[in-house]
Amino acid sequence: MDRGASDPAEVLEDEVEHRDHVRRTLSIEVDPTTLAAVEHALEAARPNLAALTGLPLGVREGAGFLRYLPGGFYRPHRDRGDVPSWPGAARRQLAVVVFLTTAREAGDPEGFTGGVLRLYPEAREPIDVVPVEGLLVAFPATTLHEVTRVGEAVRDAVVDWFY
Repeated sequence: MDRGASDPAEVLEDEVEHRDHVRRTLSIEVDPTTLAAVEHALEAARPNLAALTGLPLGVREGAGFLRYLPGGFYRPHRDRGDVPSWPGAARRQLAVVVFLTTAREAGDPEGFTGGVLRLYPEAREPIDVVPVEGLLVAFPATTLHEVTRVGEAVRDAVVDWFY
């Protein structure tokens, strides 16, 4: 990810646009070899994810690589929605996050601070997922969630959605 081109990540609403007050994240374009390896690993996870969720998983949207620098965040949102700017968002069934870095809170003294994935399941208390390198988290794309503000260091993750 360090060698890839970066752009501010966008928000899907009426238009696909950058909104720094909603989402402060970089979208990184990785090299084709890295992308292919990650795509292969996500596809290999399909049978287990389908078995665990009971969902018939269709095609994937495609892996995205996100970098949260200090001060980065993503306000509460849902990944599935009926928005003219991205028709595929209405087909999203399962959101997948794979952490590429570990939080200091999870035991990495060189890790980042903050940057928790906070899920807001219906009629339950919020669930905080502290990032650990290699951990895959999957949840219904309709689940309200956020990434809390990163303090020190850098939080990297891969995201994808199964239709």
